[in-house]
Amino acid sequence: MAVDVTTRTYTITGPEPEFWYRDLVSCLHSTFGALLIREGADPLAVLGAGWRFLHLPGDVRSEEFYYPCPPDESGATDLGAALAPHHELHARWWRPADENDVWREVRASLAADRPVVAAVDNYHLPFRPAYGDVHAAHLVVIYGLDETRGVVHVADAMPPAFRGAVPIEKFLLSWDSANPTDVQDAFFSDSRIGRRCLDVRLDAPPPPLTPELLGGYLRTDVDGFTTAGPSRTGLAGYDEFAAELVGRCRAADAGALRELYPFGWAMQAQASLHGELLRRCGHTWGDPALAGAGRAVEAVAHAWTGLRFTGAHGLQDPSAVASDIAHHATVLRGAYERAVAAVGAAAARL
Repeated sequence: MAVDVTTRTYTITGPEPEFWYRDLVSCLHSTFGALLIREGADPLAVLGAGWRFLHLPGDVRSEEFYYPCPPDESGATDLGAALAPHHELHARWWRPADENDVWREVRASLAADRPVVAAVDNYHLPFRPAYGDVHAAHLVVIYGLDETRGVVHVADAMPPAFRGAVPIEKFLLSWDSANPTDVQDAFFSDSRIGRRCLDVRLDAPPPPLTPELLGGYLRTDVDGFTTAGPSRTGLAGYDEFAAELVGRCRAADAGALRELYPFGWAMQAQASLHGELLRRCGHTWGDPALAGAGRAVEAVAHAWTGLRFTGAHGLQDPSAVASDIAHHATVLRGAYERAVAAVGAAAARL
């Protein structure tokens, strides 16, 4: 629905968010990282504290910011808790309640000095390389709104990185996009944006990261990978996921490879951040075994690359790449097993 912005006089622009980016993360982690910095928290210590394998069959969506997030007993999901299980980070999706004033909640949040994370379609954003060319679901941070000038201020740490004003009419097209199926991006199109936003809150300052605290996190890692759960978790869950993936490829099911790319990115980013955190702590604390465990977890992240990209290139003929998918899945399984052993050994010393 078109919105008449010519009668608005509301103007508020908060501090420009700091960029937070790592090569293997998606827009999900980069936007959360920017908001954590505003709260005085270390994004790596919060987003890198947890590590697990979790696959929810039927849940994967064609969005860059997909992340497996199991519902709680009430059926609600908390994306912040899924990303940072050891911290008081919480996030819920919402949409504007008033069709005639879609900026009402955004104004209130900005007035309270709370930037808004908004889902968008890159096709309509002038600063994205996909502008006017490729539809793809993405996240940006809204940190200002100037309805007098007709612009919204957004920040996006993902390359090429942008911080500045976007015409409101362009942003509304992006924010309300149907994000239709686009043959140029089979992995992040065909997922309606629908003016979705995330309310992200850090309810308590993170405690200082000590060897004792990190040791507890690592023991949780190992328990999660070695203990059978109700869903596809840990090494056993990975084995189920990999067997199904290979079987679907052999059956020429392209849907398996469309799901692999966004799901694998979520698991890859998480492993990358966890590994970096362990390396950093190992260096800071003079603990080579901990740093080595970090490198082992990072090896898991890099092993995801072979699996994800083989799937991407095999989308048109899944059965032809089934054997290569099986090979990369086996390599990744070995990386997981070695990393879990290394993390367990490091945890026993902390």
